[in-house]
Amino acid sequence: MQISFAALEMPVSGAVALLVEKDKPLAGLAAEADSKTGGALSKAMSASRFDGSAGQTLDIVAPNGLSVDRILLVGLGTAADKNTQDWTEVGAAVVAALLGSGSAAVTVLAEAGADAVAMAEGALLRSYRFDKYRTKEPESKKPTLKAVTFATDSKDAEKAFAPRKAVVDGVFFTRDLVSEPANILHPESFADRIGELKDLGVEVEVLGEKEMAELGMGSLLGVGQGSIRESKLAIMVWNGGNKGDAPISFVGKGVTFDTGGISLKPGEGMEQMKWDMGGAGTVVGLMKALAGRKAKVNVVAVVGLVENMPDGNAQRPGDVVTSMSGQTIEILNTDAEGRLVLADALWYTQDRFKPKTMIDLATLTGAIIITLGHEHAGIFTDNEEIATQLSKAGLDTGDKVWRLPLHKNYDKMIDCPTADMKNIGGRAAGSITAAQFLRRFTNDVPWCHIDIAGTVWSEKDLPLSEKGGTGYGVRLLDRFVADNYEG
Repeated sequence: MQISFAALEMPVSGAVALLVEKDKPLAGLAAEADSKTGGALSKAMSASRFDGSAGQTLDIVAPNGLSVDRILLVGLGTAADKNTQDWTEVGAAVVAALLGSGSAAVTVLAEAGADAVAMAEGALLRSYRFDKYRTKEPESKKPTLKAVTFATDSKDAEKAFAPRKAVVDGVFFTRDLVSEPANILHPESFADRIGELKDLGVEVEVLGEKEMAELGMGSLLGVGQGSIRESKLAIMVWNGGNKGDAPISFVGKGVTFDTGGISLKPGEGMEQMKWDMGGAGTVVGLMKALAGRKAKVNVVAVVGLVENMPDGNAQRPGDVVTSMSGQTIEILNTDAEGRLVLADALWYTQDRFKPKTMIDLATLTGAIIITLGHEHAGIFTDNEEIATQLSKAGLDTGDKVWRLPLHKNYDKMIDCPTADMKNIGGRAAGSITAAQFLRRFTNDVPWCHIDIAGTVWSEKDLPLSEKGGTGYGVRLLDRFVADNYEG
């Protein structure tokens, strides 16, 4: 999708989007357009249920008196009450309404008070489709909208949009990764895709099974031992801050397909487990976003890439593995594999890079969906400052989070007579005991775990994305970094 900015005036061709406040008469250029059409816009509003409420759209095709193809009325609600994220969703609503309409271009008249940059970000986000494998899709189903222009009085909109576009590029990279089938995206090919970040100045290093075995990563390696695909650990470094400053770090679970292993999942819905690498996908997209906008901060990202398959060499319930930290783990359920991957990835990150902050992301538990549905990701941390910062970033970007507790009494639920710990704590408080497990591998570095199992994928269209991979977390963490770690 081509996004551009122009002077605030009525165009002579293409589609036009006019912003309408709830229960207010048309004003400005919208009033002029209504006059030139002989009141057709007002009549259309009266004849429908369109009153300018937020989220409403009304499409008026080939209006008399104007040379444009169509006019799209877009409801704002009360403009004065809108924050940046609200304006982002307005821009997305324009694209959602016109993507397959037949129009190839639309001009959005961003009059006084409208945030053209936020709308442009939303428009670009909503334009994404993962359709590379649709070889028989009829032309009537394909998008027609190719360009969105924001007509605005702002003189610096284009400059302000450039870093936001870099972030959207990161979101799209995440959506691409999450959407790929597991026969295409496996640990080796995922590592190859991460290598593309070198073009942006990111340093990339990939460890194979031999190197990880030498480091003692028995926890991570145990998960992938039933697959013919070699497990990988990918390390990304962005040095955009002051030389010598301790980095912030992000760690991602990258299970490129999760059958559950010997503790086999039910067959129904198992195809969705191609996106069990969503945590790693978000981390990689974040690194693309930060490098793309030249973030002034030092960042390290580490993702553990494995495939969890059942075969004659697969890990068994009852096995005991030794993690890189030296702590031993009894495997009671091979489908609680993500925490085993993160255990070694977290320890490796803090041991090698000595970060000031460590955030991990994972599609870790089904229990978080039972708790929070698909509206919020769950966050777990002992650090009040990190919790507050992430909560604010979530509200500002729409990637919402909700804090759940950590407590020593939950920690007791993963104690084990056979080893230092077991990899599950039972049905009760499943997301919390998973977080308690991870905390044992942070070595007291300020840390937060984000469980994104309910937010990485959507079975319905959302304001900023169509059904499929959402790219959740990239904008959240980019804002978290920008607000708290960049000068």
